[in-house]
Amino acid sequence: MLFGGSALAQAPAGASQAPATQAQIAALQSAVANAQSAGDNAWMLVSAALVLMMTGPGLALFYGGLVRRKNMLGTMMQSFAMMGIVTILWAVVEYSLAFSSGNSFIGGLHYFLLHGVGLDPNPNYAATIPHQTYMIYQLMFAIITPALITGAFAERVRFSALAVFLSLWSLLVYSPMAHMVWGVGGLLNAAGGRFPCLDFAGGTVVHITSGVSALVTALYLGKRVGYPKTAMPPHSMVLSVVGACMLWVGWFGFNAGSALAASALATSAFVATHFAAAAAAASWTIAEWIHNGKPTALGAISGAVAGLVAITPASGFVAPIPALIIGLIAGVFCFQMVTRVKNFFGYDDSLDAFGVHGAGGTLGALLTGVFAVAVINPIFGKDAHGNPLPVGGLDGNWHQLLNQAVGIAIAWGISIVGTLILLVVVDKLIGMRVSEEDESTGLDLTQHGEEAYDFGQ
Repeated sequence: MLFGGSALAQAPAGASQAPATQAQIAALQSAVANAQSAGDNAWMLVSAALVLMMTGPGLALFYGGLVRRKNMLGTMMQSFAMMGIVTILWAVVEYSLAFSSGNSFIGGLHYFLLHGVGLDPNPNYAATIPHQTYMIYQLMFAIITPALITGAFAERVRFSALAVFLSLWSLLVYSPMAHMVWGVGGLLNAAGGRFPCLDFAGGTVVHITSGVSALVTALYLGKRVGYPKTAMPPHSMVLSVVGACMLWVGWFGFNAGSALAASALATSAFVATHFAAAAAAASWTIAEWIHNGKPTALGAISGAVAGLVAITPASGFVAPIPALIIGLIAGVFCFQMVTRVKNFFGYDDSLDAFGVHGAGGTLGALLTGVFAVAVINPIFGKDAHGNPLPVGGLDGNWHQLLNQAVGIAIAWGISIVGTLILLVVVDKLIGMRVSEEDESTGLDLTQHGEEAYDFGQ
């Protein structure tokens, strides 16, 4: 089987052929290995591009369509800015803090300025792709995470303050959380951490941190002028639907790409991702239909995103039907969070970043502990008899729910404390919120001196 695709194996029957030398065998083995590496590398580069597409144009259009027309470009600019700012931070120090060896909570400076991050694989993370491929793939996660936070304080934050705040947040909140869950020696790393937390593609690292931080910023900054008495409907549902569809497609790179190879596990994560998104879109729509009497496009796309969020930590651990169940639960749960819970407490989470990402990520992380099975991903290895060790509750490992709870608690804690400290510091130094006059005029003109639409032309 080793040489099944080689010219040597395909020689006609009966043809005379000299025995292969050790050098020839080694060369053929290398060719097979390189072909496998090439396939994995191709998939991972495509996945990285898909995840980048989730920020711009996906999230930029999704959020941009949901705000009022006068804030369209300002909102899109917030997502676009993260594509540039976080990339620079990542290259200088952030990748090192997240993924180089350090302690249980944060990495060291071994990869400072990407020193040692070359074209050979790093077997600690992905043995069949270049280290730079792994690095650039993880960068795309680091870009979209702070961009998600902007949905909570849309239409009322100074751009200069946002740039400083989210830069610091990326370094001081995202980096340690990424290291704890995915970094070598991390406290929550599923492969050897003190509390092995199952997070295949970022339920804790991405969605809980961004969603909880979003709630903190919304509470700290206060409500938009006129909220909730003044109607503030989306200015373009068409753009938001297009953005949501791009997010859905990009999420295959987000989740299936987290297999780090063009493998059967990538297929499983791909299927789980799609099934959960579809189920959540349906359950949110039905819940809204019952509650309001009509199904809306906004509800459908919000449900799909909620399902994608909830399945993210579970995508590489669950079978298709459990993925459907997670999606169905997430759609109804997040609908209740952005309607009943948000209205009860009265906070102004402008674009429901907490209700979808914070709440959906928390729910998904817990349900991962229930539905994860070794037949999909035997991440905890095998026992003395060669049988895969149980992974989640359905496997008989209900203790995993405790590990999931620890991971969730740490993600909530670091997000609340870190975000609040950074908000206070940046607010004192720069001032976070625009003036009431600038807010009434809109961020497009006051922050950027331009408009999304020129109806005079």
